[in-house]
Amino acid sequence: MNRTSLPMQKVGKYEIIREIGKGATSAVYQALDPFQNRLVAIKLVFPEVLVDKDHGRRYRKLFVTEASLAGKLSHPHIVAIYDAVAEDEASYIVMEYVDGTTLEQYTRHDRLLPIPKIVEIIYKCARALDYAARQGVIHRDIKPANILLAGDSDIKISDFGAALTLTSETTQLTGVGSPAYMSPEQVKEQPLSHQSDMFSLGVVMYQLLTGRLPFQGANNYTMIYQIINVEPPLPTQVRPEIPLRVEAIVMRALQKATADRYQLWEEFAHDLATALGTEEKLDKGFAESEKFDILRKLAFFRQFSDVELWEVMRVAAWRRHPRDTTLIQEGDVGSSFFILVSGEVQITKQERLLNVLKAGECFGEMAYLGKQRFQRSASVVSISDIMVIEIRAETLAKASEMCRHHFHGAFLELLVDRLTMANTRMSQLLADRNISIF
Repeated sequence: MNRTSLPMQKVGKYEIIREIGKGATSAVYQALDPFQNRLVAIKLVFPEVLVDKDHGRRYRKLFVTEASLAGKLSHPHIVAIYDAVAEDEASYIVMEYVDGTTLEQYTRHDRLLPIPKIVEIIYKCARALDYAARQGVIHRDIKPANILLAGDSDIKISDFGAALTLTSETTQLTGVGSPAYMSPEQVKEQPLSHQSDMFSLGVVMYQLLTGRLPFQGANNYTMIYQIINVEPPLPTQVRPEIPLRVEAIVMRALQKATADRYQLWEEFAHDLATALGTEEKLDKGFAESEKFDILRKLAFFRQFSDVELWEVMRVAAWRRHPRDTTLIQEGDVGSSFFILVSGEVQITKQERLLNVLKAGECFGEMAYLGKQRFQRSASVVSISDIMVIEIRAETLAKASEMCRHHFHGAFLELLVDRLTMANTRMSQLLADRNISIF
């Protein structure tokens, strides 16, 4: 199979629908996986590329690196790799199909995105790259062309062909990546860590905010000199309305010395989540980044991975209620359970107070653990302004097995705590009765 044989009808078992794009080394197609009945994207490497006498070894290495990650990186903001085939007739990688465009078009000064959306995008990228780093993977080629935007704000990082796998014992290629987005240590071909991806993401953030690269040169050599030696102009000099807190984040990510950059992705993500100010975002509705940060801090979700928290965000409804709102009425039939994000609620049974719950606690979970059309055994009423996340039992039943497993674990801890509390109260009650008798 070669470039002149196109158009084609099938690649392996996959039915080609259309060509999405073509580069110097490969073409990408939208295709149908008839066995899974889902759309996929297929990156088909041109055969002559892999046997090229000058660069064939390099391209084969890039192909093998990306193919080796099939099934290993599972994150809502990373393009999933489903399958990889290396044969004489065809070498290709089968990936998740993303119906969207890259961020390249939003790096032009006349197409810049709103600043809150840029912060949201970079936050999601930071979370995804944090996840990859925890799996021992450094991307090494973060740039707008490798970040896909689907819909309003769904982000997917793609193209891990240049990735550095820290757990691999094979020799890693040097000199990979796009010079304009490389970190100082990358252009110097020094050992890399996750902080190199931080620098590259900082370059992307700078470009999305300003419509220009922080380091510019007539050729790669002058650009590399600037990356190593020159401080970029402040973003506010180009776009004055950029908040100073946002500017501080991008400039810290672009520090030349790794000691001066963020040390952890969590620090980077936290600053992004809070950059626009809590009060402003509370008034206008939660950004996904803030929702994620809130969930991460709640004790109920401490055993959940980042991937599972993103899944929770997809199945949960966030609601605000004023004081004296009845969320659950004794005797009613319901299928939802709630996790209190802020404020307090009281639980009553036959108008007798049973308990007061505070932020981070769960109620109504028997609707999920019990039978369908569960009849509520107590009432729950807010005693202050509150925020809750509501999850319907039937919705959670469709979540992944691991996500449901962690919910079961959290519910079990909750039940143990409540039984312990009930036993303590019973013991105290019996002790008080003994005292009154004697």
